[in-house]
Amino acid sequence: MLIHHQTPPVTPKRVVLLGASGFLAKALMDRLAKAAVPVRAIGREEIDLTADGAGTRLAGALTPGDTLVFLSAVTPDKGRGIEHFLANVRMGEAVCAAIAAVMPAHIVYASSDAVYPFSAAPTTEASCAEPTDLYGAAHLARELMLKGAAKCPVAILRPTMIFGAGDTHNSYGANRFRRMARKAGKITLFGGGEETRDHMFIDDVVTLFELVIGHRSAGTLNLVSGRSVSFGDLARMVAGRFSSPVEIEMLPRQSAITHRQFDASGLREAFPDFRLTPLEDAIAAAHAAGD
Repeated sequence: MLIHHQTPPVTPKRVVLLGASGFLAKALMDRLAKAAVPVRAIGREEIDLTADGAGTRLAGALTPGDTLVFLSAVTPDKGRGIEHFLANVRMGEAVCAAIAAVMPAHIVYASSDAVYPFSAAPTTEASCAEPTDLYGAAHLARELMLKGAAKCPVAILRPTMIFGAGDTHNSYGANRFRRMARKAGKITLFGGGEETRDHMFIDDVVTLFELVIGHRSAGTLNLVSGRSVSFGDLARMVAGRFSSPVEIEMLPRQSAITHRQFDASGLREAFPDFRLTPLEDAIAAAHAAGD
């Protein structure tokens, strides 16, 4: 549930964005630039949040009026091991050290739906966070670290699978399927693609971040559509955008079937005027972008 500290929304004095090279970061920077919001984007080349002294260097880049958007993370495509968990926790430690020295006006943290266990029953913000891997555990740890260290409104946003043009992760899902089809004329699935997942279009995710920033919102919100589809159905949606036939290839399953289902009533309550892009339209838009 979110609490809005500014209604109607107010343009922030400045957004300091951590993780400047990421998929979500680039899309959010573009949106904020169009809205004439001042942005200070910080990437690893400038401040490596896992390095000694990173908190002090980050504090030197902050002012008390800033909105701090924390997007930096070692993502699953880079690894899910102990070293990646520890790197993510060190990033959280650096951010907490920085805000202890210079407290911003607002913090927005991009967490993950990985803090929840897999479940065929609808998950809500009230569901117990019980990560099943170290990636989800790192996000949950960072959530707790930020909430404990901050003396300003903190918004914890837990997006599900994000897709759209410009994705840098190429995770199993719509982005990878589109690229497979374009390159090889086929999409490869594990098993029969029975697993169900919720998918969020990058444009919608950015709009929700923009709303949270403008409202100076605090609390926890799942960024989900409330509609889960199987990977098999998703692959067929993607394949249907191509003028030439796309083969759907089934490979032997390597792991157990898992599902994610979400109840999106929290999002509707927080932003009743927000309208999600229908999945089919979002897939068409990503396809048209040609990446």
